Amino acid sequence: MAIDEPTPDSSHPAVYASQGADAWQPSVLSRGPWDPRAQHGGAPCALLAHVAERAAPGPGWQLARLTVELVKPVPLVLLLTRTQVQSSRATVRVGIDLLAGDVVVARAHALLLAKGSLALPADLPGWPQSQLRPLPGDCSERVRIPGLPDGVSFYGSAVESRVAEGDSSQPGPCGAWFRLAVPLVDGIANSPAMRAAAAADFGNGLSWVLPAERFLFANADMSLNLFRAPEGEWIGLRSATEVHGDGAGLAVSHLYDERGPIGLATQTLVLRERA
Repeated sequence: MAIDEPTPDSSHPAVYASQGADAWQPSVLSRGPWDPRAQHGGAPCALLAHVAERAAPGPGWQLARLTVELVKPVPLVLLLTRTQVQSSRATVRVGIDLLAGDVVVARAHALLLAKGSLALPADLPGWPQSQLRPLPGDCSERVRIPGLPDGVSFYGSAVESRVAEGDSSQPGPCGAWFRLAVPLVDGIANSPAMRAAAAADFGNGLSWVLPAERFLFANADMSLNLFRAPEGEWIGLRSATEVHGDGAGLAVSHLYDERGPIGLATQTLVLRERA
């Protein structure tokens, strides 16, 4: 079967355009699936990863943790970032507010670690999760989540996806590969951390368990932990979702590159029944 390639809007080749040191203009490629006025969560998560990396005092730092609180739907308007940095010899801690006008729409906390070179034991126990297979070059089906509308969006136009395990059109756990098909920020190369943050927000939709025509299951946050920087453009997710009748849920995603496991992401879900 032929692979469905994204169709980026040629007039908006990047998800964001930098408008100075701390201002970001989103394009239609940041758009989410449910409201044309709001962004997909993966877009601001990746942008906040970029802002966190930029706050490092120099080269030689890697993103180990990024937690993003999605306070409000992030609109398609000029966004501002306000950053606080605390540095030591081994760590850089970055707090970031993402604002639309005077309103905080997202808040992030990032931890960067100084890169080192360690001679580790050859028989060191590894991550318990096996590699996500098939690898993206051997996959053909694009992720298709029921109920998502067509049109230019982050999900459909800025990101390429390929299902590896399960069936994304059916409820339950699923595994897939994701790749940023366009620059996240105009004129800036997509970093490994930006790719991981963009992909990590897809776990909720990838492993959906409730029918979208009856329920809302938005994630209020995304927390990403990386124990090594991903290699290559493809980020794999093996995701599963648990929900409860009291209105809370949790999506858990193990992350991979083509070499093996790289980390873990979680999302807290806010469950509501549609009117």
